[in-house]
Amino acid sequence: MEFEITKGIFTVNLDMIATLALATLLLLLGNYLRKKVSFLEKFCIPGPVIGGLLLSIIIFIFKSVNLFNIEMDTTLQSPFMIAFFTTIGLGASFSLIKKGGKLLIVYWILCGGLAISQNIIGVLGAKITHINPLIGIMCGAVSMEGGHAAAASFGETVEGLGVNGAVTIGMAAATFGVMCGGIVGGPVSRYLIDKYNLKPALDDNIENISVEEVAGIKLSNSFNSNTIITQIAIIASCMTIGNLFGTWFSNVTGVVLPGYVGAMFVAVLFRNLNDKIKIVNIDLYSVDIISNVCLGIFLTMALMTIKLWELAGLAGPMTIIVFAQVIFIVLYGIFIGFRVLGKDFDAAIMVSGMLGHGLGATPNALANINSVTSRYGNSAKAFLIVPLVGAFLIDLIGIPTIVAFINFFS
Repeated sequence: MEFEITKGIFTVNLDMIATLALATLLLLLGNYLRKKVSFLEKFCIPGPVIGGLLLSIIIFIFKSVNLFNIEMDTTLQSPFMIAFFTTIGLGASFSLIKKGGKLLIVYWILCGGLAISQNIIGVLGAKITHINPLIGIMCGAVSMEGGHAAAASFGETVEGLGVNGAVTIGMAAATFGVMCGGIVGGPVSRYLIDKYNLKPALDDNIENISVEEVAGIKLSNSFNSNTIITQIAIIASCMTIGNLFGTWFSNVTGVVLPGYVGAMFVAVLFRNLNDKIKIVNIDLYSVDIISNVCLGIFLTMALMTIKLWELAGLAGPMTIIVFAQVIFIVLYGIFIGFRVLGKDFDAAIMVSGMLGHGLGATPNALANINSVTSRYGNSAKAFLIVPLVGAFLIDLIGIPTIVAFINFFS
């Protein structure tokens, strides 16, 4: 850690370890504030977003009056980010997909169509407002279906292509999307239920499956340090092989591939190969803990280092594009999603979930579903299908779609 005064501005330079320490403290602060502030809890604003954004706002204020600044070493941000997406890949079990049946595939395809539509809206919005199409893509599926994690990850890639402020725009759009997803999901579902006088099904042909199995968080009987080390070895190995694959793929095809994409897909392949031949024990409880830690730290780092002053000239276009995204997903859910999913009670509940994670995060989707089902009745299909698609399956369509759009407009 170093201190200096340049042109009257007091600057603190944090090294890698000090930056990590600050990120973890902000993460704890964000989680604490979320529990204490009902607004933050109601709209499922993530703890990393609260803590990281709080510091970036403070830095922005002090920098604006030429008083104080912090420079941070975010070397560890990328490894934490890649590790998080690797854990997502390890959760992608094809056997769970089979349990969702045809309806899960239909919902998955609908979310894939939504991802493509969001990118198209982003590009068209960028053209109309005369900004770089890559900024429009950052306000598309990257920050909407992708949320803060994808915004931080793809933002680095887009900034690497020479577009300043991509991370900041993506994070701002994702935050707005999360809030809107929590606002519109429940009312849209209730509108559909009341309009068509829908009732919960008395029976359900979805195979019995526990919430723990869907989320991959069943506690192992042998949970210990060796179990954690084994999972870290699996994750690190997938990251290494994925990095080699990603570099080779980019060199051969010329396609820009974000660092975490290769690792995530290697993890998907390994998980499902391991399910068949049992190479090693993948303890999903441990993987879930590692996933939450990696996500929290990398996302906090990404948010606490964003440069809010870069929003000055792009706030207007970004707002227009994001409002267009919200209007579109509401219409998409009512006139396409609801009808394709069967135009019944379960379809109405799943639409609320789609609006939740389609504008930001799976916790939003589950909050929407809980809100509606607590009033109208349960939907086992929604509780099975929405988390499976929103948590990881959508990435299998959304990420290649985003990569294709970025490469086309780069």
